[in-house]
This record gives sequence, structure tokens and C-alpha cells, in this order.
Amino acid sequence: MAIEIKDQDAIEKMRAVGALAGEQLEMIENYIQPGVTTAELDRICHDFTLNKQGATPAPLNYRGFPKSICTSVNHVVCHGIPSQDKVLKKGDIVNVDVTLLKDEYHGDTSKTFVVGKASILAERLTKICQECLYLGIQAVKPGNHFGDIGHVIQQHAERNRFSVVREYCGHGIGKVFHDEPQVLHYGRPGTGPEMAPGMTFTIEPMINAGKADVKLLSDQWTVVTRDHKLTAQWEHTILVTDQGYEILTARKDDTIPRSG
Repeated sequence: MAIEIKDQDAIEKMRAVGALAGEQLEMIENYIQPGVTTAELDRICHDFTLNKQGATPAPLNYRGFPKSICTSVNHVVCHGIPSQDKVLKKGDIVNVDVTLLKDEYHGDTSKTFVVGKASILAERLTKICQECLYLGIQAVKPGNHFGDIGHVIQQHAERNRFSVVREYCGHGIGKVFHDEPQVLHYGRPGTGPEMAPGMTFTIEPMINAGKADVKLLSDQWTVVTRDHKLTAQWEHTILVTDQGYEILTARKDDTIPRSG
């Protein structure tokens, strides 16, 4: 299947919804405190999406997903379902994954937050995972291959004695939530499709403190590390430009240029 090349109108709409998704993660950070439930985080994001941003929470009812955001705590790799029973504690790490839909286009981003002060391992894992994302983004430019993204992520994670989840990956995005190409977070340089200006996709490495093996729980959504060790994830929606990349979901706290 061919990878869609966005025209200027589509790119402007992707910029607009991407900015809203980034804004939402900035907003929710103040609420991530010991004692809050992940259901409460979901309610706050849901209301903010509808009432403040004039957008739609894309995950809600997507293939049966029951909530507006994903909240993945500690050993939950991805697709954690917000719950009134899940109360955040000091020392937890939680990935909040938001996807907004506006004017027919999607913006998808996530960040792993530290609740209070976490262990040295949790802090280091979160930092290395963010660095993996940034290295992957810096590999984006016309003429490079998608394998180049996966290669730099895998190298950095494994150099720091962490492992890369292989069953879940980044994806093309636009009017379709999950589109071509699949963006693997491991691989060999020079392999995979070639990048071209106008392509939009997510990079979202999932990095484990233990082994890479994961397990899907009986709810058919929640993915956990098989050894129950910590995991972290960071995600941005990226546009390939004539010279390199543009981060469509950039936030004020990002330490990588919005474009490069």
C-alpha cells in the first residue's frame, strides 16, 4: 500500500490538530499527582477536548476502546484503560496518550510523566526513552529510510541496557488514525520505504527496563511487560519536510527543535 503524500491544505489541518494534542498534554501535567485516578485524568482530557478545543477524542469507541485517552502505568506498555480503581502513587510513571480528531485529521502524541519523585531506574528509563524518540525524529529527512529511524532508537536503547518492544510501532496518520507506513522502533539503516516530503507519521518508542517480551491482557487492549518490569513511551506526530522534519505535536517542554 502506498504512503500518502499530504497536500498543503492537509498539512495545515495536521498542524492545527497536532498543536491541540500537544496543548492537551501540557494541560494535563498539572493534574498528574499522587491520589488522582486515571479515570479522572480521562474525564479532564475528554472535557478539555470537547469544550475547550472543539475537537473529538479519537480513541473513544475506536474499535471498541471505552475511553478518551490511554493511561499506561509502570509495567503497562500501551493502551492502558483509565479506571476509577487505578490511583496514582508517588513514584509511579504514567504514559498519557492522546489523539484528537478535528477537521477530519488526527494528531497523536504521548508523554511519560513521573508522579512525584520516582526511583533512579524509572527516571533514567523515562529519560532514555525520550532521547530515543528525539534520535528517531532526527533521522527523518527526504531520502532516508524508515529503517534508519528504528536503527538509531534500537542502538540507543540497547546501549543503555534497555530493550525495545517489537510488537507495537508507529504508524502513518492523517484522515486515517492508523495508516501506512508501519514505523518500527528497531531495524537496519537503509531498509524500509524511503521518506518523502508530505509524509506524516508517528514515532512512539516503547522501551522496557527488562526484557522486550510483552503480553496482551484479557480486556484485549492493555499490554504489559511479561516480566512486570517498568516500561516507558514517548510519541510525536511528524511531517517530512523538504529539508528534514517538523514536529506537529510539539510542546513547550520539548528539548528538540520543532523543525530540523
